[in-house]
Amino acid sequence: MADPSSYRPKPGEIPDTPGVYRFRDEHRRVIYVGKAKSLRQRLANYFQDLAGMHPRTRTMVTTAASVEWTVVSTEVEALQLEYSWIKEYDPRFNVKYRDDKSYPYLAVTMNEEYPRVQVMRGHKKKGVRYFGPYGHAWAIRDTVDLLLRVFPVRTCSAGVFKNAARTGRPCLLGYIGKCSAPCVDRVSAEEHRGLADEFCDFMAGRTNTYIRPLEKQMAEAAEEMEYERAARLRDDIEALKKAMEKNAVVLADATDADLIAVAEDELEAAVQIFHVRGGRVRGQRGWVTDKVEEITTGALVEHALQQLYGEETGDAVPKEVLVPALPDPVEPVQEWLTGRRGSIVSLRVPQRGDKKALMETVQRNAQQALVLHKTKRASDLTTRSRALEEIADALDLDSAPLRIECYDISHLQGDDVVASMVVFEDGLARKSEYRRFQIKGFAGQDDVRSMHEVITRRFRRYLAEKERTGEWTDGENAETPEIDSNGEIVGTGLTEDDGRPRKFAYPPQLVVVDGGAPQVAAARRALDELGIDDIAVCGLAKRLEEVWLPGDDDPVVLPRTSEGLYLLQRVRDEAHRFAITYQRSKRAKRFRSSPLDDVPGLGDTRKQALLKHFGSLKKLRSATIDQICEVPGIGRKTAETIAAALAQAAPAAPAVNTATGEIMEEEPGTEPGTEPGTMGSSGEPVTMGAPDERRGQET
Repeated sequence: MADPSSYRPKPGEIPDTPGVYRFRDEHRRVIYVGKAKSLRQRLANYFQDLAGMHPRTRTMVTTAASVEWTVVSTEVEALQLEYSWIKEYDPRFNVKYRDDKSYPYLAVTMNEEYPRVQVMRGHKKKGVRYFGPYGHAWAIRDTVDLLLRVFPVRTCSAGVFKNAARTGRPCLLGYIGKCSAPCVDRVSAEEHRGLADEFCDFMAGRTNTYIRPLEKQMAEAAEEMEYERAARLRDDIEALKKAMEKNAVVLADATDADLIAVAEDELEAAVQIFHVRGGRVRGQRGWVTDKVEEITTGALVEHALQQLYGEETGDAVPKEVLVPALPDPVEPVQEWLTGRRGSIVSLRVPQRGDKKALMETVQRNAQQALVLHKTKRASDLTTRSRALEEIADALDLDSAPLRIECYDISHLQGDDVVASMVVFEDGLARKSEYRRFQIKGFAGQDDVRSMHEVITRRFRRYLAEKERTGEWTDGENAETPEIDSNGEIVGTGLTEDDGRPRKFAYPPQLVVVDGGAPQVAAARRALDELGIDDIAVCGLAKRLEEVWLPGDDDPVVLPRTSEGLYLLQRVRDEAHRFAITYQRSKRAKRFRSSPLDDVPGLGDTRKQALLKHFGSLKKLRSATIDQICEVPGIGRKTAETIAAALAQAAPAAPAVNTATGEIMEEEPGTEPGTEPGTMGSSGEPVTMGAPDERRGQET
């Protein structure tokens, strides 16, 4: 590991001009390429205190052994040179797009004497017109099969074409009318090229040019009683319309544009692109990238633009490119795109209308692509095994942690403090083992103390179960959890074969807490107090994705491409999701609470009957027992219980109109739990406590 100060350029050596720089390792391999408007200002950022750097940047500068730069005239030249060097050197610390397949295009070889329609992949060739890309080759073949009825262009290979010309017999498509058979001189080269041009025009979006004349010819044939010709034209029209239906109109103004969306998390990003031509989606493609450098959404967009248009010129670059965030600065990128196209290219973020709606669709596709990628990656047995081995090596464990439990604390400004426990076995989530906790030992906000309480309660139950049975059990998925007096899920109504309920009897090999050194120390202290010393503890700090171990002053920094870090992050995120869900449900239940909820045996039906009869909770509170007994289904004993419960409950604060200061009477028909609060200037009631909900941050 190199010290950046050992290869830091001397002051004044670095020019204050645009340029491109390269970091090389001790073997002279290029590990990072970047561009800058000012080389001096940008490179100075890499030679600061290592403790203040992002872990990814710190890893890069300590891996490097030298830095060099090239001065250019403009930022556009810097962008072009950066792209060329990334393609040439493939540096390990730059964003790398993993295109999981070579997307197929519908190609028309206009550079040949007899143009051919075919499926093409890979690099584009000069003189060939491309349409797409498509998600699957069969989608291209379906479209071509429909269009060949109207535009019988050659689709055969060079060998088949030469053999047909030699024998004087066309292939099957020539016999059934789906090829004009230029191989046997049924049409001339000029006539066949005209068919290819019409095919390309139709694919480019000029559809009405061909459908309307065919409809007119069909009508004329019917009037002249040439019914067979009219039927053939009818079928041609239907084929063209069916081909058009495969690409529905999404932008009414016949826009040519590419829409780029990005879905990302701390480690990876998915990029999705929709190609819109003539207002129709003509193709779709996407990539997934590892974020091996600290990068913003705008920078991801810039890399995607380089990937898309680095080899393109002319009409292959659309007039308009819609993105979720603009690169910073945007002017060089826009100028570069304009140079690639040869005319002005608009690069912007859609704000309203059809384009914004379509961008939301592209964004959903990007999000689904990222979820699918993560699911595939997590389900791979080899990858999971490698992840567990990396965790064991990084944490110095005796063996791979086959069972991992992760804990997270969630609250809203100190209210409704809850905790979650999620379980991963062999790298996969085991949702039937998830548990939830209410923090009961104290009131207020203290994540460290809450973590100590949760770990203590969970492993005290483990010791009690172990002492009772001497072994642990493992049940199937549960449907309805049972909650003890502390609000803790302890099992389900389902039991094992021997009749014992499923509880906290199975110990983990690794406990992960969401947090840094304080939370880790609290968890370790709880285990030590219980006499448990055979369970490892670590914490994952969200800000820098650092792994903390008990008693260590410095964290363990796993590589950003580490499968072990990916698994720990997934476990932590699942614990956070589970805790947030529980905290939100408790908060919502608290806001909907009513004094009638404390009346034993009083269900929702009779609550609604009471409110319907009296009109509001306030009038019900002032009613006598005899008046309550008048409600159908309410006996005297139940009425006495209701009256006692309402008498013990604190009266609600009066509703006040903040505009006039007038105390408002409670409106009839108030639902259970919607006690009157202050009134807004519009006269609408404002729920007491709502400001906390609006301003509070969930943790």
